Amino acid sequence: MWIRRDWDDFFNRIRKRGAAAQPPRPVNRSARNRLVPAEGYSLSELNDAGISLEQAEIIGLPVDAGRLGSEKANVTALQMFLRASRSRY
Repeated sequence: MWIRRDWDDFFNRIRKRGAAAQPPRPVNRSARNRLVPAEGYSLSELNDAGISLEQAEIIGLPVDAGRLGSEKANVTALQMFLRASRSRY
């Protein structure tokens, strides 16, 4: 469970100008159907975005092999991150 300082750090990182260079933070649906930060991306989300497990480790994406299912917000965030990172190199 996240404490207040963790949430402040999370939103401060988003607000920074260089946040596009960092990989996006994965989210998951809670029991109350709200989006909350997750430990990492599920293997199905990586597969839907077209990323292998080896590529995720190279890029520095957090992976949670125990999570099941695929969240549409995570897949689109990964695809946008890949497009942005390819244009930088």
